[in-house]
Amino acid sequence: QVLLVESGGDSVQAGGSLRLSCDASGYTRYGMAWFRQAPGKEREGVAHISSAGTSTGYTDSVQGRFTISRDSTKNILYLQMNNLKPEDTAVYYCALRLNWAPTTARLKAAFYDYWGQGTQVTVSS
Repeated sequence: QVLLVESGGDSVQAGGSLRLSCDASGYTRYGMAWFRQAPGKEREGVAHISSAGTSTGYTDSVQGRFTISRDSTKNILYLQMNNLKPEDTAVYYCALRLNWAPTTARLKAAFYDYWGQGTQVTVSS
């Protein structure tokens, strides 16, 4: 059974930074991603990374501010978030994909099989 556990969410002021972590409990050879969901909005793909960590992608709104990475030796997925904005406020989820997906689909929730419980990020202006 795949268990994903996020941590690192917090309340920060605009312009601040946070690093989210996701313990993937031994499942290192799969594509993973970070999603977020703000109140009243649909879940949005934020960043994805390949199983080897050699390919990444970001939604336009976080490009240049967020960095996704993984430490396969520790089975941990990270999301470094810099220059945070109030519109980044959301519950952030990590997700794991068992099967191959085209690059254009790797920020779509339907392609992911397992999800963490989420961690809250709140950015105040």
